[in-house]
Amino acid sequence: MNVLVLGAGVIGTTAAWFLRAAGHDVTVVERQPAAGNETSFANGGQIAVSHAEPWSNPAAPLKILRWIGQPDAPLLFRPSLDWHQWVWGAQFLIECLPSRTKHNTLSILGIAKFSGAALRELRAATGIAYDELQRGILQIYTDREGFDVARRAAELVRGYGIARELKTPEECVALEPALGQRRDWIVGGTYTATDESGDAYKFTRALATLGAERGIQFRYGVTVESIAVAGNSVRGVRTLNEARRKEVLAADAYVVCLASYAPKLLDPIGVHTLIYPAKGYSATLPIVAPERAPKVSITDDAKKLVFTRLGDRLRVAGTAELAGYDMSLDPVRCEALTTRAVEWFGDALDPKRVEYWAGLRPATPSNVPYIGRTRYPNLYLNAGHGTLGWTLAAGSGKALAEIVSGRAADLESALHGQSRP
Repeated sequence: MNVLVLGAGVIGTTAAWFLRAAGHDVTVVERQPAAGNETSFANGGQIAVSHAEPWSNPAAPLKILRWIGQPDAPLLFRPSLDWHQWVWGAQFLIECLPSRTKHNTLSILGIAKFSGAALRELRAATGIAYDELQRGILQIYTDREGFDVARRAAELVRGYGIARELKTPEECVALEPALGQRRDWIVGGTYTATDESGDAYKFTRALATLGAERGIQFRYGVTVESIAVAGNSVRGVRTLNEARRKEVLAADAYVVCLASYAPKLLDPIGVHTLIYPAKGYSATLPIVAPERAPKVSITDDAKKLVFTRLGDRLRVAGTAELAGYDMSLDPVRCEALTTRAVEWFGDALDPKRVEYWAGLRPATPSNVPYIGRTRYPNLYLNAGHGTLGWTLAAGSGKALAEIVSGRAADLESALHGQSRP
């Protein structure tokens, strides 16, 4: 088939790769001048297969109330008159019920395990390089309450084949000596040796290059304006092309990988999704003392921040701000990232040369993405991955290619519990 993929972030590029590997003719359109320039550009770098717990959990509502008025809070809700925001928020509260949280955790875990295997296969087949490290992820806790929750979560995922180990403060420092100067802060930790890290932007750019060599057509500078439907199928996609002229692109099948912008394209044709932009921030700091900088990817549970070594850089990322499509950088939230990094790792970093970035994560209330068919037989969706886009990209792309190819009729329901839009 001729397949048109909308979006060349890490989700769209991996989907295009697996669709091409399945034998389809694939064209990818992207409004940016290159692949990976938006949400995939400077994320936290973790490929966290084991960390499937959604933001929506029984402890979340009380935490959000505590964070009200804190400009650097891990999750910040900026109310507006946007009814999408309020509908999303109401469903988020429903997803915080214990039964929903467990269901969503297992759904995400299923996709994540599938994705981890798909990434390893892809890396072995291509030799792709992206500052990758297979040193695991260490989650550290600075309060007893958080560590007690982590203990229960570890027991849950261990029951499903994830070897998440509980660690004492001494064991945390032994795993990552760079934490030694703050040993007194640490109550405990969890460690999963099979988790990974790497630069999603480098991966996306490299995979797009490899994909182009294998016959995928990438058209950059093309803005998708709307989807044309007739009867029960999609007949084309209206675009503003590279020459800034109107052009309708037709294909046999269409895959929407437009992250937070997917609802803007899908709502007008009656495909309704609960995807809302959750703005995340990152800071990238040069490492000036490699021997004192972390080598294991770390999650600071109290601040909901991740620290990932990317070659000679340290990426610090996290927080979620529900404020619509605003892409401006909040100085308070930016500086909080650098402050925390320096608190942990001191003069191993050069905060004077920090680079800040913000991106819109396409979040669903449950954190479970939409992968698969829509009400239109030739229209498919691969979006809503929230904070786990990099973690779930390879598996989402491989699963999507199987579904489009008609070889996995039950794969959608097996992978996740999201209802078809």
